[in-house]
Amino acid sequence: MPAAPHALEADWLGACRIATGELRQLLHDRPTTAERIEETGARGEGGDRTLVIDQRAEDAVFAQLERLHDEGVRFMAVSEERGEVDFGDGAVRVVIDPLDGSLNAKRGLPAHALSIAVADGPTMADVAFGYVHDFGTGEEWTARREEGVLLDGRPLPEPPGERRDDEGRLEIVAIESADPRWIARAATDLGEVAHRFRALGTVAVALCQLAATRVDGFVTLWRTRAVDVAAAQLIVRESGALVAFPAFDEPLGAPLDLHPHSPVIAARTPEALERLRAVPMEVHAR
Repeated sequence: MPAAPHALEADWLGACRIATGELRQLLHDRPTTAERIEETGARGEGGDRTLVIDQRAEDAVFAQLERLHDEGVRFMAVSEERGEVDFGDGAVRVVIDPLDGSLNAKRGLPAHALSIAVADGPTMADVAFGYVHDFGTGEEWTARREEGVLLDGRPLPEPPGERRDDEGRLEIVAIESADPRWIARAATDLGEVAHRFRALGTVAVALCQLAATRVDGFVTLWRTRAVDVAAAQLIVRESGALVAFPAFDEPLGAPLDLHPHSPVIAARTPEALERLRAVPMEVHAR
């Protein structure tokens, strides 16, 4: 009998693509807001009210995880709805957000994504595979540690440099955790760093825009969960940009669990990253 494959060698991309197809069909079959806002009556392990589309999206992903497990792959799943699910090896973590930007999805706004990361350790630094499928644009982003980024299956073209206005501010900064109260608190400092900002409503998709320098920086104004960011932060880093979790001494020290530990900042240059670090945000780890 052949040896069971190591988790990092499994066909994660194939599993992600099958799940993506099922999620795409799910969204197609529920095109209206009235259909997408239906709730299950429960709350996921991440604390949010669970939508029927959230639950069915997660079911599609877990069907692929169970298939890989049946083939001998061992890992621990960390998912927004089910929490931590043991598939035989806690040292390998599969971090899943089946529908990042679910508020957008349920209201019919275009930016929402499937996000899956695979790591051989407990922190962001240990992520070895990242997958984000943007259902709004249809773009598929993938990255493997030290192998660069693929966009729709092709190497990401060399990103252009960051752009600045005449005052030296980054031309466009993407922000998430866009509660009006947090924006109000940060507005003055954002104005010193950014010429314009954009709030897409999904951390994973917004970070991928930085990978291609469609935006010049990224910041969350509140603590961010690993399920939202684990895959996309690898994509950003493999594009040559920089990511940091300011609540931790190590820039990539945020744990791959369900708790919102730290904001995230990202930029294409060290100088831009430091300027974003000055934006007021909730930085206390817990």
